[in-house]
Amino acid sequence: MTIAIIAALALLAAAPSFLGAVGRAEKTSAQGTGTSASGSAPSSQAMAEATRNLETIQYSFREVAKKVLPTVVEVDVTEQLKQSSRNQNPFDWFFNQTPGNNRGGGQPPMRQGLGSGIIVKKTAGTYYVLTNNHVVDGSSTISVKLADQTVFKAKVVGTPDPRRDLAIVSFASNDDLTVADLGDSSALQVGDLVLAVGNPFGFENTVTMGIVSALGRTGPAGGDVATNTDYIQTDAAINQGNSGGALVNIKGEVIGINTWIAAPTGGSIGLGFAIPINNAKKAIDDFINKGKVEYGFLGVQPADPSAETYPGVARDLKVENVKGALVVNVYKNSPADKAGMQPGDYVTKVNGQDIANTNKLIQVVGDLLAGRSYDFELIRYGEKTKLSIKLAMRPEEGSDATAYKNLWTGMSVVHVNDQVRQQDQNVPKGVDGVMIGYVAADTPDNQSPAAIAGFRPYDVITQVNGKDVRTVMDFYKALNDKSKKDVSFKINRSGTDVTIGLTR
Repeated sequence: MTIAIIAALALLAAAPSFLGAVGRAEKTSAQGTGTSASGSAPSSQAMAEATRNLETIQYSFREVAKKVLPTVVEVDVTEQLKQSSRNQNPFDWFFNQTPGNNRGGGQPPMRQGLGSGIIVKKTAGTYYVLTNNHVVDGSSTISVKLADQTVFKAKVVGTPDPRRDLAIVSFASNDDLTVADLGDSSALQVGDLVLAVGNPFGFENTVTMGIVSALGRTGPAGGDVATNTDYIQTDAAINQGNSGGALVNIKGEVIGINTWIAAPTGGSIGLGFAIPINNAKKAIDDFINKGKVEYGFLGVQPADPSAETYPGVARDLKVENVKGALVVNVYKNSPADKAGMQPGDYVTKVNGQDIANTNKLIQVVGDLLAGRSYDFELIRYGEKTKLSIKLAMRPEEGSDATAYKNLWTGMSVVHVNDQVRQQDQNVPKGVDGVMIGYVAADTPDNQSPAAIAGFRPYDVITQVNGKDVRTVMDFYKALNDKSKKDVSFKINRSGTDVTIGLTR
């Protein structure tokens, strides 16, 4: 943010008295003792008051910097590469890394990296530093450097969390060091002033200033940026080496962890993104007390039924222009299954929190505690209803609980309309129903019931258990009719009728 903008802020802060002073100057001028009657310049008194306001803002930023700088550390890591070529870390453009030379007589080369971190907790001579997972991922050695240049050896605490790109490192010291004040990121609003603190390109203890440009941002689809969180967008300058550093409010409270930037050249263009601190508070305690971050587990495959990716679905289910997340599939014996949640349900609120989309559902459920029951508000067949669901702890990746074989049914459908017919010329004229858009299958040992039964993308389901299917709602109503254990599907596959059965 330029000096001119800050000066403008000062003038705005002084607006009532400033304008009054100008008015007085004009009046005096008209009497022949001041400026011209047109009043083209403010009085010296008004300028002095504006200067005092500017100084007040300056002193405020100075005090914030004094408060925050001791809590932000430089995180230096060394990683032994597994191959001679440079490891292409997806965060190389933000986490400043330099490939080392292979001088070890055949030993793999070393990679050195630099990031930032925030001292967030102290217990009995041990200090805990919050940073990004991608800063310490794969590290062989870690050290932290304080603002006063003191260096400590550090180690990773527990298992870092790639789902939110968070990690904790610790170091031992008997010194009385400053611990950061953690703010409330839910209180942020677009336009709020913020400062970013970190070590861009190795320039230690750098403070930059900007505003909150947007809230609730998501990472790019299909990218390497963590998606199990939303992001604060800011125009405060952050660059390589800022990763893991603090985004703070004008009270000097940490309200975000700087994580990534959108920049075609690798340098700051005013599009920086930080993980809200509220999304990290539970993780801090989990790392320290449990060794890993524990997430609540619902047991569904959700989706956002947009007109582009899920044609006709929102309209058929009567949830057009309603924020929420569609339950496409349910894991058998999961908390959702046990509580009666069904494919086709549309979740709008969890534990009193509004659900805007799939990412928000994942974030909110993940932050809830396992073993406790929470209220889920949803729309089923166009009608509002509620379920009380006792969440479990999210199982490890690759476990049977989240294997495709335990999905029901393991496929998604869209409405056969003109848009779908244009995309798939194989849909015969006069054939109505719902088209399969996705069938969950990975390896031969990890396939959903739909995949095992032989369903294929672009199959058109025309009947379920003998009932005609014209809309997505027809499909889910027939599918969720539990009066029959076996479910029979009549499908049209490129003009040929085929019958496939599934057992619940």
